[in-house]
Amino acid sequence: MIRLAAGGGRHVLALPELTGSRFLDTWRPDPAAIVVVVLLGGAYLWGVVRLHRRGERWSFGRTTAFVAIGLGTIVFATMSALAVYSRVLFWPAAVQNVLLDLIAPIGLALGDPLSLALRALPPRLSSRVRHAMTGRVVRLLTYPLVSSLLVVATELGIYFTPYFATALRVGAVHELMYLHLLVAGCLFVLPMLAGEELLPSWCTHPVRAALVFLDGVFDAIPGLVVMTSSTLVAGRWYAAQGRDWGPSVQRDQLIGGGAMISIAELVGLLFLIAMLAEWARAEKATTAALDRRLDAELEHVPAPAADATGEAAADDSEADRVRPWWETDPGIVGQRFRATRRTQDTPPGRP
Repeated sequence: MIRLAAGGGRHVLALPELTGSRFLDTWRPDPAAIVVVVLLGGAYLWGVVRLHRRGERWSFGRTTAFVAIGLGTIVFATMSALAVYSRVLFWPAAVQNVLLDLIAPIGLALGDPLSLALRALPPRLSSRVRHAMTGRVVRLLTYPLVSSLLVVATELGIYFTPYFATALRVGAVHELMYLHLLVAGCLFVLPMLAGEELLPSWCTHPVRAALVFLDGVFDAIPGLVVMTSSTLVAGRWYAAQGRDWGPSVQRDQLIGGGAMISIAELVGLLFLIAMLAEWARAEKATTAALDRRLDAELEHVPAPAADATGEAAADDSEADRVRPWWETDPGIVGQRFRATRRTQDTPPGRP
């Protein structure tokens, strides 16, 4: 039973002690979060149905990731015991915020909503979306270094400015903070996993993997600062709740900072694995495309004509011969030429 009382001009929440069973049983609907989840989920499923009606396939795995991991994490972070107890304990708020700016964006990105939108929308709307994706503002915000710093700055700005304490008092600011965390996380994660159009040309899959690894290190910074800071985050608010159970305000913040570091590092590892999987998938698609190109070229190579004795007549004219692409590709030809020169220039007996 949740009771709200006034105490010194502050809202005091009388909540029972948070136990394991109570953590699983305590839920509270969040109207704003429900609206966001319904809009995102409805738009995504509309795109999947539209493709299905046109006879095009869409990955069931991507749909599952978007709904279960992405939207599911938003629901859990904003409506479970984490949300209910975030106003009397700091560590649920810390876990809640990490879920919104790290795990939920990964789930949404694995669903590849940008590609789905470009394929499902009518041509005119699709071109507008593509134009918006390649605009200067979006490219700046999704630039790898900028977006990674935005995530770190968002968490540090929330905890070490009046932002967080105000969000605890004012419900509208709390909802804005949720959206802020989610958008900041998506700006980095979405281009890495499902938005090549948003990244500069030099950001290849190996570079992206390195950036994801570095981002995992950066994501631990807010938790480390919170855990080691001598300044209590919203200390006055939490001290005013007057709990007679659970950890002290100081230990509560220590637990919250440790949870932030642990979750950030675990999510960073999962993010890296997802990035490597996308890299492998892209390489597989490239190899398949090259194989199809090679097969198509070999089909157009004419068969040798036979002479009267039944033997094939050899045509020594290079001009009349159809040569496969690997014999005319400048990069491959150059490599072969350099290797031949090195072999010819090496005196006998020398390695």
